[in-house]
Amino acid sequence: MATRSKNYRKAVEKIHDGEVYPPLQAVRLAKETATTKFDSTVEVVFRLGVDPRKADQMVRGTVNLPHGTGKTARVLVFAVGERANQAIEAGADEVGGDELIEKVAAGYTDFDAAVATPDLMGKVGRLGRVLGPRGLMPNPKTGTVTMDVAKAVSDIKGGRIEFRVDKHSNLHFIIGKASFDERALVENYAAAQEEVLRLKPASSKGRYITKATVTTTMGPGIPLDATKTRNLTTEDAS
Repeated sequence: MATRSKNYRKAVEKIHDGEVYPPLQAVRLAKETATTKFDSTVEVVFRLGVDPRKADQMVRGTVNLPHGTGKTARVLVFAVGERANQAIEAGADEVGGDELIEKVAAGYTDFDAAVATPDLMGKVGRLGRVLGPRGLMPNPKTGTVTMDVAKAVSDIKGGRIEFRVDKHSNLHFIIGKASFDERALVENYAAAQEEVLRLKPASSKGRYITKATVTTTMGPGIPLDATKTRNLTTEDAS
């Protein structure tokens, strides 16, 4: 713990008080200040100028990161018959109907995403208490309730992420691993940022992204300039 704290303090010293960094410099600092021995996840947090208590200001969506997340997601699919076969062929980790629903109802959540065909949602809907708090509930708005289960599985395995503003108006999303090169991280960030901006609620007034931070697992938060939206990979730290 003492060593970790010392490394953390050294990392913090590289971040200048009051400075907000453009994306390229921010991810560069994130890589430099990663304090773990394992390959840290790089995450961005936006504070949004929305009121998530209002249905018309709920920001939720998905985006396919051009360079993936650096992690192979475990995907569970609720499907039977031909759709189940298609999900298996697409690489789903677990596929099934009633038995799989009962397994999850008993508390099984060892997976990163869940997909369901519409015909099973009457039964899958009862899993809300288990899946909802973990953000794993299939939803047509995020493409996880669909007859095209093969595409859903392929997208998720290929680096699609889901994001949703929380009750404190914060929105978290992964942009990769600390081992990624700077350009890949910035391009992943740009893809996610573009989608978040596209989803700005019409009823949201004033500044939309009020604060942004990039960080690695157990690393310090680096203030990010979210007003930068163009030519992000060509900006220089100078």
